[in-house]
Amino acid sequence: MYSIEEFDEAKTKVLKYILYKRRTESEIKNKFSKIYTEDLLEEIIEYLKEAGYINDKEYIEKTINNMKILKNLSKREIQYKLMTKGIKKDDIEDYFYENSEVLDEYEQKSAYNIYNKKITTMEPEEIKQYLLKKGYSSENIKIAMEEEK
Repeated sequence: MYSIEEFDEAKTKVLKYILYKRRTESEIKNKFSKIYTEDLLEEIIEYLKEAGYINDKEYIEKTINNMKILKNLSKREIQYKLMTKGIKKDDIEDYFYENSEVLDEYEQKSAYNIYNKKITTMEPEEIKQYLLKKGYSSENIKIAMEEEK
C-alpha cells in the first residue's frame, strides 16, 4: 500500500501535468505508469475524474472545436488524432454520431478551403484524389467542388 503523503505527492505531480495542458486518461497512464504503482495511479485517476480534471468526453469536444478553428481536416483525420491520444473508439463514435451534421458541414468547408488553395497548382481531379487520400468523404468533396462553380 501507500501512505496519504505518497498519494498527495503523486496526485500533485499528476495534477500539474494535467493543468499544463489538458490530457486524456490514457496519456496520464502512459506518463506515470513507470513511476507509480498501478493501484496508486488508478486511485489518483479516479480522484481526478470525480473532481472533474479528467473527462475524455469533454476532451473530445474541446479538441475537435480547436481543430475546427485551426485546421482543415477530414472527419477521419480527426478520429485518428483522437485515437492516438488513447480515447476509446466508442466515445469518439458516440460524439461523431451525435454531431454528424456539424462535422459534415465542417468537412465540406475544410474540403472547399483546400480545393481553393490547390486549384491554382493542380487539376480538379488531382485535388479530388488528394482529398480522398486525406479521408474526406466523396459526398463532401463533391459538395465542396460544386460550391466553387
